[in-house]
Amino acid sequence: MLAEVYLCSVGMDVPHPGTAPDGVELRHLRAFLAVADELSFTGAAAVLRVGQPALTRTVRALEESLGARLLDRTTRSVELTDAGRRLRDELAPLLSRLDATLCAARGGPPLLRLGFTSLLPEACGPLNVAFEAATGAGVRLVRRDEPLAGLASGACDVAVVRGELPPGSAVRGRVLLYEPRVAVVARGSADLAHRRVVDWAELAGVPLVVNTVTGATRPDLWPAGRRPALACTADNFDEWLEAVVAGHGVGVAPEPVARRHSHPGLRYVRLKNAPPVAVHLVVPGRDAHPLAERYLRVRVE
Repeated sequence: MLAEVYLCSVGMDVPHPGTAPDGVELRHLRAFLAVADELSFTGAAAVLRVGQPALTRTVRALEESLGARLLDRTTRSVELTDAGRRLRDELAPLLSRLDATLCAARGGPPLLRLGFTSLLPEACGPLNVAFEAATGAGVRLVRRDEPLAGLASGACDVAVVRGELPPGSAVRGRVLLYEPRVAVVARGSADLAHRRVVDWAELAGVPLVVNTVTGATRPDLWPAGRRPALACTADNFDEWLEAVVAGHGVGVAPEPVARRHSHPGLRYVRLKNAPPVAVHLVVPGRDAHPLAERYLRVRVE
């Protein structure tokens, strides 16, 4: 079954069900998924704790066995090809199931991987306790700076996602809670740093720093014709925070995230009339892990 998925994922026919491509091993597949997750051979090598040359050879061997290019490489970037994206999307949940099966075979408790980005909501604490009590399974926390917190790449089984879900996401779930937004400003800024409250509409007149990968605030949340200018963008929360500290512009973040990431160079200013941030619990739209389905159904009073 796995072999058929590998072949179909890269657009190849399966002449004899149950036959695998010559030379393909689990280490090849794990290496590919790590690179697909990090979009960096250097980052993937660090995650897998292997040398980068060895990782490069392993991924190249997989491409040769499958007869398809999975990654487009340049000196500065790594991108998935169409075949690579299909393989990643099919393979990630299968390897997740395999890992869970092997863990159970060793006699260990079943394990659910819960993905998140910059901060796990406090509500997940009692939720995890209730889930563990009801199922006997453990919860492993996985942080990923990805729009779906590692769900699309197979790094987790259920994910906490703030803000609007990426368009076209093949996921389903429920809203866990709503969080208020706050303005995040450098202490040296002339006006906003000395305010206690700022109206949401006022931010249309200031430059905005946006986390384009995991952030929940973008200029299009304001009415057309009255939107803040984009000062700069960041690929993760830490870059976003430092850009605000440097005075490049104003940031907007969910209040719990801002409150638990204090910085001597920042002030957090309450926002009036700001739309709240929806916090979602999501699982894959199909073939979700059974424990993830149970997690979605847990309710805490």
